[in-house]
Amino acid sequence: MKNFRPAIIFAFLLFTFAFNTFAQDETRISKTWIVQKYDLSVTLPTAENDRSINVKANFDVKNAGTSPVTSLTLRIAPTAEVSAVTLNGTNADFTKGEENIGGGTLQRIRLRTPSVAPNANLSVSVSYKLNVKENSGLSTISPSGSQFLPLSFWYPTPNSWYFARGADFAPAKVQVNSVNGNTTVATGVEANGAFEQKLNTQPFFLTGNWDSANVNGISVYLPKGADAEAQKRGNELANLAAEAKNFTANLLGNFSDSPIRIVAVRRGGGFSLGGTILIDESVFNRQKLDSQTVLTIAEAVAKIKLGNEVQTNGDGYGVIREGLARYIATQFIEGKFGKDVADMERLRQRTAYAAVVRRDAPLSTVSPLDDYYFTSNANKGAMIWRLLVKRLGQEEVFNVVKNNMKDGSLELSELRAGFASQKSFLDAELDQITEMDLLVGLPQIVGSDTKLALRNTGAFDVTVNIAATTANGEKLSAQSTIPAKSFGEVIFKTPNKIVRAEIDSDKFYPQTDYANDIAPKVIDESDSLLYVKRAFDKQDFAVAEKNARTVLQITPLHDDVRVLLARSLLAQGKNAEAEKEFRAVLEEKLPSARSLAWANVGLGELASKNGQNTAALKFYDEAVRTNGEYGATLAARQGRNKLNNSLAIDESVKNYFAQFDKTAVSNRKAEIEAIISSGEVSKFAASLSGQTEQWQTQILKVDKIDANNVWVEANLSIKLLNRDPESGTAVYRLTRIGNNWKLSGVEIFEVR
Repeated sequence: MKNFRPAIIFAFLLFTFAFNTFAQDETRISKTWIVQKYDLSVTLPTAENDRSINVKANFDVKNAGTSPVTSLTLRIAPTAEVSAVTLNGTNADFTKGEENIGGGTLQRIRLRTPSVAPNANLSVSVSYKLNVKENSGLSTISPSGSQFLPLSFWYPTPNSWYFARGADFAPAKVQVNSVNGNTTVATGVEANGAFEQKLNTQPFFLTGNWDSANVNGISVYLPKGADAEAQKRGNELANLAAEAKNFTANLLGNFSDSPIRIVAVRRGGGFSLGGTILIDESVFNRQKLDSQTVLTIAEAVAKIKLGNEVQTNGDGYGVIREGLARYIATQFIEGKFGKDVADMERLRQRTAYAAVVRRDAPLSTVSPLDDYYFTSNANKGAMIWRLLVKRLGQEEVFNVVKNNMKDGSLELSELRAGFASQKSFLDAELDQITEMDLLVGLPQIVGSDTKLALRNTGAFDVTVNIAATTANGEKLSAQSTIPAKSFGEVIFKTPNKIVRAEIDSDKFYPQTDYANDIAPKVIDESDSLLYVKRAFDKQDFAVAEKNARTVLQITPLHDDVRVLLARSLLAQGKNAEAEKEFRAVLEEKLPSARSLAWANVGLGELASKNGQNTAALKFYDEAVRTNGEYGATLAARQGRNKLNNSLAIDESVKNYFAQFDKTAVSNRKAEIEAIISSGEVSKFAASLSGQTEQWQTQILKVDKIDANNVWVEANLSIKLLNRDPESGTAVYRLTRIGNNWKLSGVEIFEVR
């Protein structure tokens, strides 16, 4: 890209320029080239240990500048070995370079081009081999399934994800050539083995072995061998996506006919693009849907409109792509599950934003180079959209959005012009860091009234609700406008004593500190979960119980806090109360996966104490299947083992570990690598080679993940060179490749 500067200088510019958004086009680096379409052909390896794919990438780029261009810079992963480049069908010379991006690098491919006039196109073809040393959620090569997401930078493009005004999005065709019989999934319409997406997208694909279903027009790729419960979760996810699509259409207009797919994955859960949504495989094994998964589905559907059907680029584009999508998703949750559930989701969003608020940048300048890009844009962005709707009304806000979508592009600068009446508010929220803190003073009795002092440290006037509670439990509410960087007051005409007051009770405004919204102050943390957990981690269970009850008086649906309350009660021997709280968590409409896991662990412990071993095993198994948090999974496995539950172990698994133990002490690298899936657990494998004196595996339990994957829990007795003997629990993931098991993951390794 012509006139491109290294990322470090670019990041410096982002924070150095002080400007109004409407003038940013003159001061920020613009795109020289814009991709018009991608056409990629991928050949996966035939040999299991081949760690590379061969790709031919064809794409057209347009000169987006105002003068002719004679150079082109492409960006791709450092491990790509480019063999040939053609421009308009003619072989072209190229040079390679390196570009820093935060903690990593990209490879730059620089080309001299024939002179390309403004708005004219250039056809580019790049042939290359891409090497993948170790599998990850971004790039995986395996006989059991491969996966390449955009952030692996597996394809060449002028503007990477880290470009401040937006990465390259364009229609794309992806053809994957594979010989192992796996199914390929990408985005768009499938025809003759290729996926063609006519909407704006970034190319990606994954291959694997799934059971597929079509539910309400949504394709669901379930874990292979999915049982009835997994199929039920799949149906729920599909119906949820269909409902979210209808909800979003009512706000932004009808959708295109591009397919929506929900895909179970081991890695990369939460990624979505162009209607293809990756969901962690564990979701299908849970007893109910969790809050994060529901939010992911709803956001992914909203982003089909905001980014795929309509381009969202330019300065501050994340406020639209991330912030508006999250706002719509949260409103969908409110409509489907109720305002109290949505308010709990908004609390999670505020808490996440509060963790970065003191180091974030203005939303009009923040870019993916910043580690808080998603946290700020999604959470603060959603709050800004909620405030706009509060000020203008939903119909007016979305009329402005839809009017600006008509040309197929949606930029923040256009929307700010459309919301001209809110200029001072938007200037403060988008061009400045968050400085607002809203405070309420202690109730002061004046005659027969009660006065509350208010303060606003922010840069614009606010109109907020103040909620008050009297000594006899009466709920009062009043509204007050507090000038920018000034004070205000509200008077309640009540003969009853006010014992609690809260400013901005609906929590509309982004703030630097939410702990002082309530007087008298009862919680000294913006993160109410941390307020409870700090005492719990110190094993001060009485204080943890007290703090949890305080939080739950304010936010009754805070399931993560309710779990800590239940665990604190259990630790104090208050078993009946603990059971009540654990069961209340499982009955929540939309708990977190972590809460589901810990609630089952707690109920398992209670059942075990009462000698109800069958019930205890059921709860522990549920916690393991939930896979909601490392600690909960480990606790469930430990609780299950104490019950001495012995089950038949598949002979093929026994035989694998008998061979594993022999291979480990052989200290022959080639033999060790032969029993491990290529590209997996490389550090673990390296720790075995040449260092193992003793390795004994006692299998305790085998848990099925799907038809081709299991978790194997085992006791280990090992001795490594120059170390004392060690023992403990390990949980391995085995994957069936062909007719053989291969080690593909070490999920838990508590060996000391």
